[in-house]
Amino acid sequence: MSLSILQDARLYGLLHRLDLDLAQTTRASGCPHCGDVLHSARYPRKPRGGPPELDTEYDWRFSFCCAREGCRRRQMPPSVRFLGRRVYFGAVVVLVCALRDGLSPRRVQELRALLGVDRRTLRRWRAWWREGFPKTGFWRTAQAGFVPPVDAAALPGSLLERFAGADETLRLCRVLRFLAPLAGGSFLRAGRFPQKMRVDCH
Repeated sequence: MSLSILQDARLYGLLHRLDLDLAQTTRASGCPHCGDVLHSARYPRKPRGGPPELDTEYDWRFSFCCAREGCRRRQMPPSVRFLGRRVYFGAVVVLVCALRDGLSPRRVQELRALLGVDRRTLRRWRAWWREGFPKTGFWRTAQAGFVPPVDAAALPGSLLERFAGADETLRLCRVLRFLAPLAGGSFLRAGRFPQKMRVDCH
């Protein structure tokens, strides 16, 4: 995939709409602990790596809080924009680490100029994909949906190869949709993997 799509505002517009849909689904389900209604409790994230013309609306992380006194628990919906607590957009963390050429000095310079990411951060991301991600409860459950198995030593590139799409943007969005539970959702904590989140691939 080309890094140029990471600077295309249309990608982030699509991801924002997908996040909004996930948030609305979460809110409509009510509090998973007591069943009461959920109130908006979104907060700013200031994600890095996107094009400079993005509106500040893209910086807000959707979140909810139970309305019932005595509960008031926060409910985080899944997200296609954010990958856990990383400060860079999830699309950046996925696509940069899927590059086939590795982290040559020239490539590191290019990434620093384009996205503002340094070598130490890149190494940390790559280590997580190869060592941390395969150990997550999410992946231990989700990997069973791939036949043949995804090559864990080549993540996330081997994951991107399994998703179909008319263009690179659609393929990347489908991968991020698949990874969305990593950013939140009660079903992740409960060990469930719902039908709507299952693998959409070849």
